[in-house]
Amino acid sequence: MTEDNKDASERPVRGSRTGLKATGTRKAAAKSARSRAREFAVQALYQHLVGRNDAAAIDAFTRDLAGFHKADSVHYDALLHGCIAQAVELDALIVPLLDRRLAEISPVEHAIMWIGAYELRQCPDVPWRVVLNECIELAKEFGGTDGHKYVNAVLNGLAARLRPTEVDADKAAGRAR
Repeated sequence: MTEDNKDASERPVRGSRTGLKATGTRKAAAKSARSRAREFAVQALYQHLVGRNDAAAIDAFTRDLAGFHKADSVHYDALLHGCIAQAVELDALIVPLLDRRLAEISPVEHAIMWIGAYELRQCPDVPWRVVLNECIELAKEFGGTDGHKYVNAVLNGLAARLRPTEVDADKAAGRAR
């Protein structure tokens, strides 16, 4: 029996070999420590944006969550504390690229855009395309239905401003549009 003729119940679950869930997001086992750090940072920044909770209290709470030991805690620290400390500057970078007021942006997508803007500014070791891809994945997992498209558009515009040499080189090589 060929793969095409197999009954649906006999076929492997979508993503069982690719590391993807049926929703298109990565399975937990396929995630890097940095990806996990970003996930915890989104949750922590959400607490800050919505509850205005103190960074130290958020940090203590987040470190007690299941699975945190698998995250890159140094990168998580940089994201959480860096985004909160640079919130005004990050918002100033993001706002010109929005088509609505910042107050109308979902706190989840706001947190993800902070992470993307922070990494584009402060983490030159992370390629701009990786920053965008990671943030798009976060938006797919935690954000609204089409939030990932909005995050992509904003961060793509920001990447061109913050890392023009890297973006232009990728465009010239045919690796970006």
